[in-house]
Amino acid sequence: MKSSINTDFVRSNDDPYPYLKQIAEAGFRQLHWCHHWCDDFVYHPSEVEQIGRWVSELGLGVADLHASSGCEKRWVSPLENVRLAGIELVINRIEMAAALGAGAIVMHLPGEGTASQSQSIWLDPFSRTFDTLTPHLQRHRIRLALENLFGKSANVPLLDAVLARYPSEMVGICYDSGHGQINGDGLEFLERHRDRLAVLHLHDNDGQDDDQHRLPFSGRVDWDRVAALIAASSYVGPITLELTLGNQCGGDIPAFLREARTCGERLIQLVRSQHAPAATGALKQ
Repeated sequence: MKSSINTDFVRSNDDPYPYLKQIAEAGFRQLHWCHHWCDDFVYHPSEVEQIGRWVSELGLGVADLHASSGCEKRWVSPLENVRLAGIELVINRIEMAAALGAGAIVMHLPGEGTASQSQSIWLDPFSRTFDTLTPHLQRHRIRLALENLFGKSANVPLLDAVLARYPSEMVGICYDSGHGQINGDGLEFLERHRDRLAVLHLHDNDGQDDDQHRLPFSGRVDWDRVAALIAASSYVGPITLELTLGNQCGGDIPAFLREARTCGERLIQLVRSQHAPAATGALKQ
């Protein structure tokens, strides 16, 4: 089991190479590609090829990729023209993930409104979008990982409905520990769907409404239970941190990345210390 970190720990929309280099220098060997995770940016093949050269030269691998649910191009919009444009954006990320050797893309499925409203508004456009994406996901062997959100967009009831409808080999979850801590029900969600765990977004906060993306062990997340659930799951990927530099470590990037690597290794040992039989295969990496 290896540790991984998001590429956009400083920002999401500028030259990624300096950050990739610093990530490699800190000792990480896996990446969660997170640049342009929330906009309508379309990667050209030449850009994907350059990213592939960079990660190869730096001895890095791309474990998974945070795709974009779009800004004006939204993959599950009730508006058909917006939804169709959003599908093209997701296909762009599926092809990018495959080219970089990633196994899954993370997507946001909105959850505004009550549970019944969310399902009536979003479930039908998701179903139609998923039908279109299915051949692309199958051709490139990419799994869809739906992330638990928080606040007004909390989407757990909708995720429950989607996961009950679609097969595990195609649709899993991305568990976000910070979002789960804010909502207060994240670990119950993870326990309920631990057999669908496809990607991790691990970070900490103080349990308030602010998604702080702090270093693990600096807030209120119950890391012992998180580790136990990962160990009991079918998950075989890296321990992936999704962090924001901010004022952590005084804004010193090398110091921050060193501390992040230490936290990642501590989490790996915490997962390995669990003795869940179902995790045996996942921990022998």
